[in-house]
Amino acid sequence: MEFVKVIKPGLLTTVQDLGRYKYRTFGVSVSGAMDKLSLRMANILVGNAESAAGLEATLIGPHLVFQQEGAIAITGGNLSPSLNNKSIPMWKTIRVERGDKLTFGPCLEGCRSYIAFAGGIDTPKVMGSQSTYVRGNYGGIEGRALKAGDSLNVGKSVFHFNDLNGRRLRPIDIPDFKTIRPVRFILGPHSQEFTAKSLDAFLNEAYILTSDSDRMGYRLQGPHLEHINGPDIISDFISVGTIQVPGSGQPIIHMADCGASGGYTKMGVIISADLSYIGQRKPGDQIVFQPITIEEAHGLLRNQEMLLSELSLINRMTVKR
Repeated sequence: MEFVKVIKPGLLTTVQDLGRYKYRTFGVSVSGAMDKLSLRMANILVGNAESAAGLEATLIGPHLVFQQEGAIAITGGNLSPSLNNKSIPMWKTIRVERGDKLTFGPCLEGCRSYIAFAGGIDTPKVMGSQSTYVRGNYGGIEGRALKAGDSLNVGKSVFHFNDLNGRRLRPIDIPDFKTIRPVRFILGPHSQEFTAKSLDAFLNEAYILTSDSDRMGYRLQGPHLEHINGPDIISDFISVGTIQVPGSGQPIIHMADCGASGGYTKMGVIISADLSYIGQRKPGDQIVFQPITIEEAHGLLRNQEMLLSELSLINRMTVKR
């Protein structure tokens, strides 16, 4: 059923789920939410499967009017959400009624908010995912960002809206996107292709995220990284979080809409547990890298997945059947 109407679309608001992983061998981008942790948490709050599609709003949020009663949750970066001109909390399930208006204000921290609707956004799947891939013009709504006049349908919630209302995350479980901290990564596979001075600079000095960045990749500005034998390699696999260094000597972090292969040296790969944090960085933010071991990365990811499992179990137990 038609659930929400778009009055203003915001800067870049798209339908996203957790992405399409089964077609990488054919060169298809994963896409999906830039901050998948926040989307999963939003879906847990409204009783959806963690993979359900929601809205990703970037820097400037949309203006939406609800056409039916329902329940929503807003997570991720704080874009100052309001319902009927009254500020509403994030990381909490909110009951909405027909005619209610959801708007956003200034970006206070992070840069991407996630809006989950009980029942999940109902759009056709393309290659197993509803995620919008703007460069390819597929997924979401006609493969594009929202525009004024769009309407979104949602599926049927398995929970009653009144039972969902008021569910919230414990403060200790809410991701911290405000604190500036090192981005952890696995060094390699081509770290030996850089001079010792360059490697030292990369590990100990800060980079700035430039305005020439998007969902495909983050371009950084900072210490010049000097190659020993040039930047080119035989093209090989690229994953989300790969830190590639082209001939400019300035790193590029491959993000959700990145391709499947690349032909430049790779300094390392950001760990899975930090992809949500890096997905909330915006132009002008400072980025410092910290190498860790694969074993440490696995431990951090296990902790994150255990938290999500716990939240899902607790929230389902607290809802009346």
